[in-house]
Amino acid sequence: MNKPNNISVRKAQREDSQQMWQLMRELAIFEKYIESFAITPEIVEHSGFDKNPPDFHSLVAVENDKIIGIVVYYFLPFTAQNRPAIYLKELYVDSNYRGKSIGKMLMNALKEQAIQHNCLQIKWTVAPWNEAGKEFYHQLGAKQNNDWLNYEWNVAS
Repeated sequence: MNKPNNISVRKAQREDSQQMWQLMRELAIFEKYIESFAITPEIVEHSGFDKNPPDFHSLVAVENDKIIGIVVYYFLPFTAQNRPAIYLKELYVDSNYRGKSIGKMLMNALKEQAIQHNCLQIKWTVAPWNEAGKEFYHQLGAKQNNDWLNYEWNVAS
C-alpha cells in the first residue's frame, strides 16, 4: 500500500512526550507487560530530550498534529565489525492506523538513520507469539537470527 498523503515521519520533539508515552503504554498492553510498565510522560521527556546524550532516540509518524506511530531506538557504538549498530527497542503503530504502511515508513526512516550514522545493522527482538510482527519484518527483508539466545539478568530488587 502506498504512503497516505497526510502522514509524515520526523524526529520526535520534546512536545511529543505525552503522545509518545501513550503509544508506549499501548505497546506495553499489547506485549503483555503493562504490570511492570514504569514509564511516565516526564520520564520520556527527561530521558529523550533533557539528557545529553539522550537515553534513546525516536522517530514519530504524524497525521496533522496526532502521533500515530513511534520508533524508539538507541545506538550500539561498537560491534565486532568495528561499525555501530542501531538497536530498535520499540515500534508501535496506533491500532486505528494499521495496514496503511506506517510501520514500513517508520522502519525506512530508521534505516535512513542507520545509513547516516554508518551503522552496519539494525537489531531487535520480537515476541515469539507475535506472528503479525514476524511477518511484517520478513516482508521488509529482515532475517531471524537463530545464532544467539537472549538472556536477562535482573539485578535490581
